[in-house]
Amino acid sequence: MQLDLSGDQLQIREVVRALCASEFAAHAARWDHEGEVPRSAVATLAEHGFLGMAIPEEWGGVGYDTRTTVMVLEEIARVSAALAIMIAVHNSVGALPVFRFGTDAQRRRFLPRLVSRELAAFSLSEPGAGSDAAAIRSTAARQGDHYVLNGSKNWVTNGEQAGVYLIFARTAKDGGHKGLSAFIVERGSPGLVIGKAEDKMGLRGSDTVALALEDLKVPADQRLGEEGERIGVAAQALGVARAAFAESVRYAQQRQAFGGPLARIQAVQFKLAGMERRLQCARLLLDRAAWLKDIDQPYTREASMAKLYASEAATWITHQAIQIHGGYGYVKEYAVERYYRDARVMEIYEGTSEIQRLVIARSLLRDGVRV
Repeated sequence: MQLDLSGDQLQIREVVRALCASEFAAHAARWDHEGEVPRSAVATLAEHGFLGMAIPEEWGGVGYDTRTTVMVLEEIARVSAALAIMIAVHNSVGALPVFRFGTDAQRRRFLPRLVSRELAAFSLSEPGAGSDAAAIRSTAARQGDHYVLNGSKNWVTNGEQAGVYLIFARTAKDGGHKGLSAFIVERGSPGLVIGKAEDKMGLRGSDTVALALEDLKVPADQRLGEEGERIGVAAQALGVARAAFAESVRYAQQRQAFGGPLARIQAVQFKLAGMERRLQCARLLLDRAAWLKDIDQPYTREASMAKLYASEAATWITHQAIQIHGGYGYVKEYAVERYYRDARVMEIYEGTSEIQRLVIARSLLRDGVRV
């Protein structure tokens, strides 16, 4: 496993950093306050190919490997976790499934839009089915050359802005995962009802909506397969944690108390040391999961470990960042307040921490120890 970034990866990282600094950094707090990342921000990322990171060049994408993709997401998350989750969802469980599981006809029809201008939304969760996908109750009944979908979805990221939705519904009466199918649904389809955006604690700039499926007709040739992703959330968590750490170091060196900068106080130094240790551990777990995926080796356990550790590390680090800032960390004038709110959900979506522990334990007991 190569830990150093290649020359191309370093160049891409510098492009992303410069883009985020010039185009997004000054607006991230306003996006959080107003509860909306504008379409222009997505368009800017699209111009640089970041809507098609995992899509090969022959299909209009840029063909990044997993490690490069998560590096980009981490850099975006350092500035705006809300924008990062929008792009992560689009790439990992939006555009990628269309390429990986779609027919050539589906690819020709949808990929040009998804890599150049339109966001995709992933619609799996329901009021009674989140981590337990087997509990999905939305149905898809075959009627001639189309399916009719009925049911409801919630926690749909990109739901307001998306042009394409991947919607899961039950095509077989038997319970469990085997009875589920995914469908490519276009915005504006009769029977697809988009609800109001959720008023969230964090990631406020990214839209999260509920969907109602009311006799939604979907052509049979828009049926797709199933896909999931955890590595991207680990990258987002690492990006937010890095931003909180940098703010804490800067503040501790500048803030004067007890006759000198906060950074001279041992208790503050211990907090900074704990932050750095968790950041480095999270990065190593993330890099290993991405590397295993890129070389086509089993990576489910490693992805769960990366997601679990990075998300819990982000919560801890942002908590400590507020402690270091004291009262100022509790007001919106300082960015660490937003980082804390953004980090908290990362232990919940794409599988809660409890579910990740189950995945890790079951993999260990089933497949044995990997050293």
